[in-house]
Amino acid sequence: MSFWFDSADCFLKRTGGTPVPLCSAENPGRIFFFCASPFSFCLLFMSLLRTIFFGTAELACPSLSALAQTPAFEVAAVVTQPDRPQGRKLNLQPSPVKILATQKKLPVLQPGRARDEGFLQELAQLRPDVIVVAAYGQILPRQILELPRFGCLNVHASLLPKYRGAAPIQWAILNDERETGVTIMKMDEGLDTGDILSQQSTPIGAGDDAQTLHHRLGAIGADLLVKTIPDHVADKILARKQPDEGASYARKLTKEDGRLYWNQPARSGWNRVRALVPWPGAYTFLSSGPRPQLLKLWQVDVAGQSSAAPGEVLEAGKNGIVIACGQQSLRILLLQREGGRRLNAAEFLAGHPLRPGQRLN
Repeated sequence: MSFWFDSADCFLKRTGGTPVPLCSAENPGRIFFFCASPFSFCLLFMSLLRTIFFGTAELACPSLSALAQTPAFEVAAVVTQPDRPQGRKLNLQPSPVKILATQKKLPVLQPGRARDEGFLQELAQLRPDVIVVAAYGQILPRQILELPRFGCLNVHASLLPKYRGAAPIQWAILNDERETGVTIMKMDEGLDTGDILSQQSTPIGAGDDAQTLHHRLGAIGADLLVKTIPDHVADKILARKQPDEGASYARKLTKEDGRLYWNQPARSGWNRVRALVPWPGAYTFLSSGPRPQLLKLWQVDVAGQSSAAPGEVLEAGKNGIVIACGQQSLRILLLQREGGRRLNAAEFLAGHPLRPGQRLN
């Protein structure tokens, strides 16, 4: 049996059956109807769920696309950070979310601060049913959190309460986690401390880095979001408090986080290289000439045991450049000189020979 909604005359019609009236003079207002089957999930309602989306970074784009493409939602506005100067010429560049919203012809708002009075008034006039936040970059004030009747929902790229904060993907890899995931939570005034509505996990494989995990979590978050909101609106989800046990903070990364310390285990270096692609990138220094030469490492593998001093070059050939670590050793496969392009080990050694016994600092 299938159903469809005729918005022109306010009837829910059953295929092959008699239309069922959903609204009348005795039943005014906005009414939401939900139906589910093993094969599909649909949301049928008198009017669309009026949604405002807050997001800035690339991670937020799949969630915005999912909302815009799902018939249940009306994206009334997209809120993103102001255009920022980028590149050598410092030309103003729009955020990835703004670019996507413009392509989809969605209204865009770019307040300097989310708590600006003029912006708060404009937001209130939009009368949202729900606000969705994903990688926006500002903490929302109470006036916004209390505005939509179904609350503000956040798409966060970790299994809360682990890795609250700005860089959960990178810190999960840095800390050698075997899995991560996405949490949809109802926001409160704390930093990623709201009640959990839904979660979905995914393994962190040996072939993953921050970029592959970023893309996967973006897709997982988008799918989980459009499945969670209808159940939340229908009051089918019992939100649960985040436990204090296991809570951790994923602070914002700096360029200094990219530095490799060879006295650490090789696995730590391997995780650092994977976690910091593409920014800030893992790096080390080669002592050569009057000043140390910065080398960025883009792909490495854990190699065998070594009794040599940490940072010492053990091998340098077509199979890679092997460096001794505090435990085991690290094989460099793809690297880049400062100001140069990325090269595999053989290409690099053709122009910059290394010999066993040299040191990286």
